[in-house]
Amino acid sequence: MTRIIKVGDRIKGANDKIAEENRAFFSSAGVKTLNVMSSPGAGKTSLIEATVRGLADKLKIGVIEGDIATAMDAERVKEAGAAQVVQINTEGACHLDAQMIKMALSHFPLEGLDLVIIENVGNLVCPTNFDLGEEHRVMLASVTEGEDKPKKYPGMYLAAEALILNKIDILPYVNVDAERFSAEALEVNPKLKIFQTSATRGDGMDGWLKWLLEGVVGLKD
Repeated sequence: MTRIIKVGDRIKGANDKIAEENRAFFSSAGVKTLNVMSSPGAGKTSLIEATVRGLADKLKIGVIEGDIATAMDAERVKEAGAAQVVQINTEGACHLDAQMIKMALSHFPLEGLDLVIIENVGNLVCPTNFDLGEEHRVMLASVTEGEDKPKKYPGMYLAAEALILNKIDILPYVNVDAERFSAEALEVNPKLKIFQTSATRGDGMDGWLKWLLEGVVGLKD
């Protein structure tokens, strides 16, 4: 008789156990959590910088940065005014996992924070499969990626509760229809809340920030 060992199931099971511990830790501190996922270069860090600046007078935001290497993004969001910042370098892993977040939290005081934003490693596949202990998942897409991506990479769109279609300021220069992109995403996940933004120019940021305040943190602007 051949015995089959499903390594993926074992890894996921161990991850989910630690994720529940992380979730309980965040909850006991009264901190809301957001996992931001996207392909590389879609604008996650720019969005987080603009979010920190836009909510500076309303929320204390901590940021956990995930990258394969360097602390460049952590330095950027710290400069933007994040209350706490920690960098995780995965050294080759294509996603963050719950154990990485647990280790980061030992260097990341939650006291006084209202919201923790986790910037996952840029990847359209792997981050979807690993619960980090977050409450909310957001998918960030750049208009340059093309309207076919929601159906080619449905897992991430299905896992998210909100989609940010970023870099709309360059729509005049690319062959992409933002409304069609949004429609394609809604065919994959009809429950998606969609925001169209330019994180660098500020277009559409008011709606995104309002949703964060009211829908995630539970504050009325």
